[in-house]
Amino acid sequence: MDAEHEKRLAAEAAAQLVEDGTTIGLGTGSTVSLFLPLLAARGLELRCVATSLRTEEEARALGLSVEPFTGVEALDRLDLAIDGADQISREGWVIKGNGGAHTREKVVAAAADRFLVIASSDKRVERLRPPIPLELLPYGLAATLRRLDLVSLRDLPPSPDGNVIADYHGDVDDPARLATALSTVPGVVEHGLFPPSLVTEILVGCGDAVERTRPSE
Repeated sequence: MDAEHEKRLAAEAAAQLVEDGTTIGLGTGSTVSLFLPLLAARGLELRCVATSLRTEEEARALGLSVEPFTGVEALDRLDLAIDGADQISREGWVIKGNGGAHTREKVVAAAADRFLVIASSDKRVERLRPPIPLELLPYGLAATLRRLDLVSLRDLPPSPDGNVIADYHGDVDDPARLATALSTVPGVVEHGLFPPSLVTEILVGCGDAVERTRPSE
């Protein structure tokens, strides 16, 4: 079945779950790009924050109200966040960051009462595989890279917050251990491993249906 069709099914299902008056975090990527017009078409009163300039521009063009998510006067919690995925394991681990916005995506997911992941069936994997996206501080970059094994810099513009995007290419057999190891390296702003405890529900388009799972249950 066509992946675009499956993405749209998952996006449609997610759009129907959004309630009027919701504060919502909007992710980044091709599946979110399908989700945004479906959400806007519902004509709900929403307060949105975006994880990237691309998403913000797309949302505003559709008439969605996008607020800043910076500073102490900004929203400090969200009702809901919706985002795509690069990989989804059977245990509910999610890899994100192909577009280089995974730090903001994780901040938004953590700020939300509910975090929904939407994807096509090809994003499901038996076991997670590299690369794992990283966001690194430019300050002390050479020293940070010296402490990291099997990491390469990505030929991309800086992240939305001006940091360097890289990829870890090593083993991902134990994602929890790897997540801890990467997080403890000074200079690593964030990695693209999203634990099952962060994910409320996963909506995957499969053929002509949408399969829904709750990793934390």
